[in-house]
Amino acid sequence: MAVGAVGAPYARHAFGLDQPPLAGGYASAADVLTDANSPSTTITYHVRTEASVVAFTFDDGPAPNWTPMVLDALDAWDVPATFFMVGRNLSQHAAVVRGRLDRHEIGNHTWSHADLATLDLNHAVEEINRSAETIHNVTGRTPTLLRPPYGHLGGSTILAADKLGYRLVLWSQQMREAQYEKNPQAQVSDIVDSVRPGSIVLAHDVGDQRRLVALRHLGEMFSGLRARGYRFVTVSELLALGDETAAQRP
Repeated sequence: MAVGAVGAPYARHAFGLDQPPLAGGYASAADVLTDANSPSTTITYHVRTEASVVAFTFDDGPAPNWTPMVLDALDAWDVPATFFMVGRNLSQHAAVVRGRLDRHEIGNHTWSHADLATLDLNHAVEEINRSAETIHNVTGRTPTLLRPPYGHLGGSTILAADKLGYRLVLWSQQMREAQYEKNPQAQVSDIVDSVRPGSIVLAHDVGDQRRLVALRHLGEMFSGLRARGYRFVTVSELLALGDETAAQRP
């Protein structure tokens, strides 16, 4: 059975999804799965936990325009985050993040922000590996988390992640910059009020001017969530907490 139309019954059963993917994908060249080679990689939108924890994630960077602004806010509030970096951007702007990532986690967001759902398996693997090599060269770290661009899980995305040993991470809440472009406080309230235990929040540190409605007000989001009793963790810390919780279930 081919994995192309994400959210199909087979895909939801095989990968343990408890809700449909947030973003679809396209059917690429079919890669046929059998019982013997079905992928075992996990796909995470949020983590089931009763602990008041949340992971903030930032996609598409780094770049000299907004990444320093995000890092400054995280430093000011002593908040760890997970950056899903585009390898090409990191290669061009390594100086922007060098020496500033100690408390933060780095995930893979492909080399060129290619839509993996439109690529065959070999090209998907190449996009992921080239980015991972750059991340390792710049930071000394080997990424274990992959966020596919656009959240697309179609085509060979899942097969490539499984082949390379990645956990796929999407999100449960996101910044809605277009909706709140002229109402920053509504954007703050949307995040502060919608976060639940185990949430993964999506933001971007590269893009158009609309994204500033979120990035300029990160401190207010952190403050509001702390007032609700939340603490901040990286995605891997959140996943470890979820794994521990699952192991304790009867």
